[in-house]
Amino acid sequence: MPHILIVEDETIIRSALRRLLERNQYQVSEAGSVQEAQERFSIPTFDLIVSDLRLPGAPGTELIKLGQGTPVLIMTSYASLRSAVDSMKMGAVDYIAKPFDHDEMLQAVARILRDRQSASSATAEQRPAGKAANGADKPGVDNSNGEIGIIGSCPPMQDLYSKIRKVAPTDSNVLIQGESGTGKELVARALHNLSKRAKAPMISVNCAAIPESLIESELFGHEKGAFTGASAGRAGLVEAADGGTLFLDEIGELPLEAQARLLRVLQEGEIRRVGSVQSQKVDVRLIAATHRDLKSLAKIGQFREDLYYRLHVIALKLPALRERGADVNEIANAFLLRQSARINRTDLRFAADAEQAIRHYSWPGNVRELENAVERAVILSESPEISAELLGIDIELSDLEDDDFIGLAPQQGAAGNTSHEPTEDLSLEDYFQHFVLEHQDHMTETELARKLGVSRKCLWERRQRLGIPRRKTGVTSES
Repeated sequence: MPHILIVEDETIIRSALRRLLERNQYQVSEAGSVQEAQERFSIPTFDLIVSDLRLPGAPGTELIKLGQGTPVLIMTSYASLRSAVDSMKMGAVDYIAKPFDHDEMLQAVARILRDRQSASSATAEQRPAGKAANGADKPGVDNSNGEIGIIGSCPPMQDLYSKIRKVAPTDSNVLIQGESGTGKELVARALHNLSKRAKAPMISVNCAAIPESLIESELFGHEKGAFTGASAGRAGLVEAADGGTLFLDEIGELPLEAQARLLRVLQEGEIRRVGSVQSQKVDVRLIAATHRDLKSLAKIGQFREDLYYRLHVIALKLPALRERGADVNEIANAFLLRQSARINRTDLRFAADAEQAIRHYSWPGNVRELENAVERAVILSESPEISAELLGIDIELSDLEDDDFIGLAPQQGAAGNTSHEPTEDLSLEDYFQHFVLEHQDHMTETELARKLGVSRKCLWERRQRLGIPRRKTGVTSES
């Protein structure tokens, strides 16, 4: 279980953060100042330090040196954003603005711990990149591409890795395309980590998550009095990324006015805060991502055509999870390892029907949906084997290949005699009907569904559509 040190002088914030982390299976220690942390703990022994920037006595950045390589996540207010960026230049791994969103904090903590684990794995003596000490794959790291930090070895992903290695050392703008949940931010982070800007900050912005009325101020900053409520000047996120990388996720949601300002950054290397008459130079590499067709949006006037061509210098396409073949099972097992570690269980594994369902489900929500399904199954599992039903996915029979489906059928009848096997020219629906009628007298609904490689809900729906009533005799009823 990862051990996290919180250093925060405000008791209410410190206690709330401790409860949040402990609820999510982290071991937590706390201190009110750098001095107290030194007196009470051996700071380098922690897996992560989360510290406020402004503390009584020494600032939180002192923990960067005291941690001797332990990652430090700095908490700061929006008003001191420039100080947070300076902290990163001093060696802080990232910063998070206060008041922080709980999900944002948990995502940052998980990402930092995952990156630290990956880095340790990659540099371990005589150990292949992406492998744990016991030979198991590290979550989040590709078997043969540990420096990229993405799982998967299918041909489309191998082609993507090759392009990442070629593009990363350059300063060219990159547009990452792919469906929601495919891992576009992982690609952006790989491009940053493999670039000459790796020691500078990478600032990530979800354009869809910021209200339209605030996005220009958030991106480009503002001067005091620029609008109602602007009581002080503030640097924007583009300015904060100076010398590093700016990642704009869902750039298709960026308003046209903000697009015009962004175009100036790309063309002139200049930024002008809202309410200012002066420009200042910035050195930023832009990586953008979208699940939308920007070229089509440009044709109908919803996206600036000149900005589209500025972004489209290098285009990287992430395949959907359903197009990645056996990668899906590899990713699922990586998530299983990660979630199992969080609850201190080492005995969990996928049952055969779960492996089958994972492989053949279409995963419309892609990797994000898969991760959520595995997390839910791990939490709810009461036995070492995780069944397809626990994953909560409904795989239709039409999603299965004939060989996969027929291979799940038992060869023995209720009395141990060989059952009447269907002929090879039966359709899947004919086979389904034959199998259910043949075995429903001596199998429960759960057993039937498991043998067929579908969920109970899918079994029930097929019964209704094909007009196969559920018999109550001969088998113990299930709720």
